[in-house]
Amino acid sequence: MIKNNINQNIPQCSLWTALITPFSEQGEIDFDSLAQAATRQANAGNGILLLGSTGEGLALSAQEQLSIVEFVCKLALDAPLMVAVGGFNLAEQVAWIHQCNQLPIHAYLLGTPIYAKPGPVGQTQWFSQLLDAANFPCMLYNVPSRSGTEIPLTTMVAVQDHPNCWAMKEASGDLNKFLAYREHCPNVALFSGEDAMMPYLASAGAQGLVSVCSNAWPAATHRYVDLCLTGQNQGLFPLWQNAVDSLFQVANPIPVKVLMALQDEIATPQLRAPLTHLELAANHSLLEFDQLINQWYAQQLADHADQVSGA
Repeated sequence: MIKNNINQNIPQCSLWTALITPFSEQGEIDFDSLAQAATRQANAGNGILLLGSTGEGLALSAQEQLSIVEFVCKLALDAPLMVAVGGFNLAEQVAWIHQCNQLPIHAYLLGTPIYAKPGPVGQTQWFSQLLDAANFPCMLYNVPSRSGTEIPLTTMVAVQDHPNCWAMKEASGDLNKFLAYREHCPNVALFSGEDAMMPYLASAGAQGLVSVCSNAWPAATHRYVDLCLTGQNQGLFPLWQNAVDSLFQVANPIPVKVLMALQDEIATPQLRAPLTHLELAANHSLLEFDQLINQWYAQQLADHADQVSGA
């Protein structure tokens, strides 16, 4: 359910890809690979999240961040665009939102301030000011493993009726927390921030997924989400669980960038320090699950074709 007073330009998208940021061997943004990666997502019908943790947003300068958003906007893809708002300096984040308000984007992802570990009052003030600054619907991001603290339930209750408070990306990995947000904030759309938990969270009321693995498997992940949302979980385990695990065997986005380089979807697996693709000792499991996911998706297409021809 969507609040009656919420911004009406809600992106209608059940799968958002937290897009990687490709780099050259010299560590510069590889805009050719970025265009290819973004276009793949649009062709698969996925929304695109720019500058999230998978996109190494906090490792980029403010000018680099702006250049990425402007570049993807100029591609004029048939896909909704969400821009991440992170860090810990409120004035800088408000200024960033004001910049992006002038661009043809569709939504914001608002992260909990990193490192500072603010309590309920501080987080309520933080999110309220970001929501006030935004001209687009906002998805709040609960990811205590990265921010150091979760979004308190009292904060979500306090901001849930703000006209720009559209959704929450819930990535605590705790089903009970997800259920508590759903119970106390029924008009906030909940999205899974955990690829592997999507079948469970879909049955608990998740309206979609903000995904890492869709970088490597855009169309297959779109199908996976569709099946989860329609309760067709048969055959998803353990394949998808193990495939997702392979992409998180070391810190995200190291494995997914390595796999995309092996797929020739990006030119290099280069990351910004302190992350490095050298963290990954071997690529065997990535290649194995890439093949298995591609086979699974090919079978999905064949089954669908049989259903159509037999109708």
